Amino acid sequence: MTPEPALTEDETTPGTTRPAPGALSRWGAAMVGRATWVFGVWVLLLVALGAAAPSVFSSLAGAGWQADGSESVQVRELAQQHFGGNSSAAVQVVVHSDNTRIDSAPVQAVVSKIADLAATDGRFAEVIPPQPGTSISPDGHTGIVIIGAAADTDDMVRAVDEHKAELTGLSTDGIEVYPTGASALWSDFNKANHDAMIKAELFSWPVTLTIMVLAFGSLVAAGLPLLLTIAGLVASAGGLVLLNQVTLISVWAINFAMMFALALGIDYALFVVSRFRDSIRAHGEDIRAAVAETMDTAGKAVLLSGITVLVSLSAVLLVPAPAVRTMAVGIMLAVVFVLAATLTLLPAALGKLGGKVDAVSLPYARRQQHRSPVFARWGGFLHRHPWTVTVGSLAVLIALSIPVFGLKVAMPSISVVPEDAPVRQGYALVASEMGRGAPGVLQIVAPAAEAAQSAEIAAVSPGIEMVTPPMPAADDSGYVLLQAIPSVDPSDSRMGPVVEDLRAALPDGSLVGGAPTENLDLQQALNDHFPLVVTVILVLGFLLLLVSLQAPLIALIGTVVSLLSTAAAFGVAKLIFQDGYLSDLLGFTPQGFLDGWGPVFFFAMIFAIAMDYTVFLLATAKEHLERSGHPATAQVDGMAHSGRIIFAAAAVMVAVFFTFALAEPLPPKEMGIILGVAVLLDAVLIRLTLLPALLRITGRAAWWTPAWLRRVLPSISFSH
Repeated sequence: MTPEPALTEDETTPGTTRPAPGALSRWGAAMVGRATWVFGVWVLLLVALGAAAPSVFSSLAGAGWQADGSESVQVRELAQQHFGGNSSAAVQVVVHSDNTRIDSAPVQAVVSKIADLAATDGRFAEVIPPQPGTSISPDGHTGIVIIGAAADTDDMVRAVDEHKAELTGLSTDGIEVYPTGASALWSDFNKANHDAMIKAELFSWPVTLTIMVLAFGSLVAAGLPLLLTIAGLVASAGGLVLLNQVTLISVWAINFAMMFALALGIDYALFVVSRFRDSIRAHGEDIRAAVAETMDTAGKAVLLSGITVLVSLSAVLLVPAPAVRTMAVGIMLAVVFVLAATLTLLPAALGKLGGKVDAVSLPYARRQQHRSPVFARWGGFLHRHPWTVTVGSLAVLIALSIPVFGLKVAMPSISVVPEDAPVRQGYALVASEMGRGAPGVLQIVAPAAEAAQSAEIAAVSPGIEMVTPPMPAADDSGYVLLQAIPSVDPSDSRMGPVVEDLRAALPDGSLVGGAPTENLDLQQALNDHFPLVVTVILVLGFLLLLVSLQAPLIALIGTVVSLLSTAAAFGVAKLIFQDGYLSDLLGFTPQGFLDGWGPVFFFAMIFAIAMDYTVFLLATAKEHLERSGHPATAQVDGMAHSGRIIFAAAAVMVAVFFTFALAEPLPPKEMGIILGVAVLLDAVLIRLTLLPALLRITGRAAWWTPAWLRRVLPSISFSH
């Protein structure tokens, strides 16, 4: 065993005198003394927010996947304003018949019914029937009716939600009707995603309860985290509905909020309840003292963890994409409510339950101690073999991280929508009857003076199959609209160069947009902001660990290893979703890339979860350092007291996330697998292995703090 380095005059020599009870200790005691008021406030809050919660999926915005201020968004706004709503948000209704042509009386009757239906809703603008040479297939059997957009993208998605059954219901014998276009795409995808998320949530609850019962050995103790999570979920759902009245919130926000409320709610409650069960053995009948000690130790770690998660997710707000920003807002709102419940409702409930927290328990539960003998032995093993463990863990993590250098990203293709969805059936018809690029028409808005020049340039631009004649604006605004049909599928990697070449060749006053271009502009915005988001998350994460632990070296180590687990998770994601490994087992067809919003958003989520475990482990280690004054004791006892909790919390998170792998749509499947793999790697290879080994290797230096830094940082202690 190597000797520990001697203390220097700049070091803090941990003493054995425990600090006076802190603010959270007094707070916990107050929650016990005012439990009735706490329960009453939460009941009122849940009743008020719960009344709005059931409408969350129908109230939230269905679109928002755009780069604000981009050229493509400008084109959509100009087309909507000056060209009868013929923008990327317009609904394209595909009408097809194998037996008769579009100009036949039966098909024209269906086209008239489509126009009549559009006239009943103010969100629909001008209706353009199928036009020869542009929106009718060469064989004359397929046509596209364009229903202009007279509302924003979110309202257009809602309009399709409400009318797509009527539109598809216009199909008769031999005539098929399918709404397509971007608005219809998000309508069908949001529904498929919603159904998948609900199924996954329902499946995850019994799995979660089983893990909780096994971890706690008590049905009452296991039920507390689930009740806490339900409170957080209901409050989050209702809060998002109310927040949507102020600013539009993407419906995806509730999906992520549900996932994180379940995972973090159980995570936090597990940490607090486990500590309370240990404290109550020490304090006996003095329940208030047991709760006070619990909140002064585990409660403090939970508070700092929650702040770390919130800070990590806040970096996503830098991305100028409404859907991405509001997904982060949804998770942050869920974390706030779960954190509030953990710091108020949970201590009040523990105060009322007291020793009954172990009621309805399994035989081993009452013998179970907070200090796990199994993880104490594991901590001892890590203490004896730190270099072997460190090298082995790093080798695995680095090997899994290497594939990330070949990772490709792009916005989702039509394949993420179920095959039986109307939008996909219409898309397939347009592609087969009118050409691969026909579903992804590009729009060019140009000044009228440049109409002929723009049309001529666009017609000879690489990758452009056909350009429609310039259509003048109806309001004499001086603009013309051209439709350019590319020769490649909208999700083809060659679409990017096609748009780049077109934009570079057109006169300065011409703008290129359309649904494929909006995806490309959004992807570019995500790529451009990714380094900034990563930098902000890393810097803020390090600063929060520094404030929490008062030790720069271990704060830096905690941040770096969290980055390593994130890279390994993305490396696995590349192998599965880009290269197609395990795709048959998981039931999906790889797109050849990871969905474009994944790196920014998943990085923030994975890093937040990783830092969550980091705070739990290192806060426990620091508590034992403050008690004993010995880094070796801190490393072994930190693992002994937090290992089982981290293991159980990780098991719950992995179970919750992996249930989303059962989803049919690809994005929720990506989300579940990537997050599940990230938690698994982080818990097993880092929090329970690498980080404790590095604590052993760095010894007393891990907790060293320069005198000048001690004077700057607020004093935070984890012992009671």
